[in-house]
Amino acid sequence: MGRKSKTLEKESKDEDKFMTDPRKTDIFINTLMGKEVTLVGHNLKSQTVNIQHFVITHPDPKFKDRRVIVLDTPGFDDTFVDDREILRRIAVWLGRSYEEEMKLGGLIYLHEITQPRMLGSARKNLDMFNKLCGPSAAKNVYLVTNKWGDVPTEVGQNREKQLQSQHWREMLDNGAKILRFDLNQESAVDIIGQILRNGNNAVAQIQSEIIDEKSILAETGAGRTLHYTLEEHLKMQKQLAAQLRKEEHSPQLQKQIEENQKNIDIIVAQMKELKIPFSRKLMRLLGLV
Repeated sequence: MGRKSKTLEKESKDEDKFMTDPRKTDIFINTLMGKEVTLVGHNLKSQTVNIQHFVITHPDPKFKDRRVIVLDTPGFDDTFVDDREILRRIAVWLGRSYEEEMKLGGLIYLHEITQPRMLGSARKNLDMFNKLCGPSAAKNVYLVTNKWGDVPTEVGQNREKQLQSQHWREMLDNGAKILRFDLNQESAVDIIGQILRNGNNAVAQIQSEIIDEKSILAETGAGRTLHYTLEEHLKMQKQLAAQLRKEEHSPQLQKQIEENQKNIDIIVAQMKELKIPFSRKLMRLLGLV
């Protein structure tokens, strides 16, 4: 499942902290590390396709013996990897770390304050992040906004209030915290410091579901949410297909039709992988799993 490190497992200690962010966090990690360790995407193509980890030592003397591992995970709607595979990779990594008793110190969700609305890919990433974490881990969730210098102060503040009152309300009610990232190393280090000072460790919902409850991916909250999202996307693609068939035929239209059918096939394949087998449902009903 993506990039795996045996060294990471062997060197892990009780005092280790692990931070994960199921979105693309290239700028944050590069700034934190003080150098480019992961590619930054400036176009529509995603740069992170595998889970990567980076080890840092926090400059605060209080944490000199604390080894911090920051995870960089691909966001959903990745250019090269389908959503179901991304979810599988994240689930496997977190499941293995949970079995190895690696502590999850914080989960960071980055949001660009320049985004006027929470739509499409941004909405999906937030929903998936919420289901991966769950209510019990919310106290270790940090909702971090950046790019404040690219919008007027009042506009940014209004967008932040809307995020608090609508999109982030559930996580905030469960104990999540809001921070701002100023796009410099001092700010990035301070965010990690705040997580370390929190001193709490959390078990993400998907860790508990897969390891403690022995659920398969399709049975998890994140798996069910992804299946619902795919259903909605499939409806849209089928509506588009019907509309394309009504238009006057041309080489360009034929290309659109073929691309549309390709998208439908990909979605259907993912939904099939996320379908809970009847035998599994029956075993659940009988209390055998």
